[in-house]
Amino acid sequence: MPFVPVAELKDYVGKELGKSEWLTIDQQRINQFAECTGDHQFIHVDPEKAKLTPFGTTIAHGFLSLSLVPMLMEGIMIMPQGLKMAVNYGLDSVRFIQPVKVDSKVRLTVTLTDANEKNPGQWLLKARAVLEIEGQEKPAYIAEPLTLCFV
Repeated sequence: MPFVPVAELKDYVGKELGKSEWLTIDQQRINQFAECTGDHQFIHVDPEKAKLTPFGTTIAHGFLSLSLVPMLMEGIMIMPQGLKMAVNYGLDSVRFIQPVKVDSKVRLTVTLTDANEKNPGQWLLKARAVLEIEGQEKPAYIAEPLTLCFV
């Protein structure tokens, strides 16, 4: 993860910070998420029934794809130098645009949209995170994750 001087954080607002590597969303990952959350809806875990839906296959849970934001942002999202700790502060918004079909490859594009010092030594960073699906025109989602950084 790139570190920048606190005084330069605002210089990155409005700039695309980068794209993650492609990640394949396979059935095993989908099944593991279903186990963790208790969401065993057939559209996610039953390939035979899912073939009969308009999607023609199983799809990842929306919250599975959203839960990948921290992992996919790592190495892209800038952080202030002297960082002691960073915590997920939530999301300002998220819109699921289209489902992620099993075995699709996804990647995250991250743009810093805001950087504000909430309290002395506490910086709130807001990003625009777009989960692209390889070969698709529309993304899976557009989200605005918030990260609280303690310096």
